[in-house]
Amino acid sequence: MNRYMPLTGIDMIPASLFIDTQAPLDVLQAMADYRIRTVTQVLENIAFRAEIGCDTVVLSDFSRLLAIPLRDGCDLMDVIGRRLRAQAAE
Repeated sequence: MNRYMPLTGIDMIPASLFIDTQAPLDVLQAMADYRIRTVTQVLENIAFRAEIGCDTVVLSDFSRLLAIPLRDGCDLMDVIGRRLRAQAAE
């Protein structure tokens, strides 16, 4: 695994946002946790509101906005999983 892995949501070459795959596992986990919990909290707040307008354009934009930190969190969890599997194989 390369030391710096670009985030998967960025299709630009060269990429400018990377994950340091050699960062301590607890730091990677904390960053993944922060991103995933942020998305979860926003979605829970929406789910418990009594009235929410159903503008398709707004919902589409909103879902794209939430997908960014969720995808970042998944990328971080992928790095953590690879590192843990490599440690178990040693």
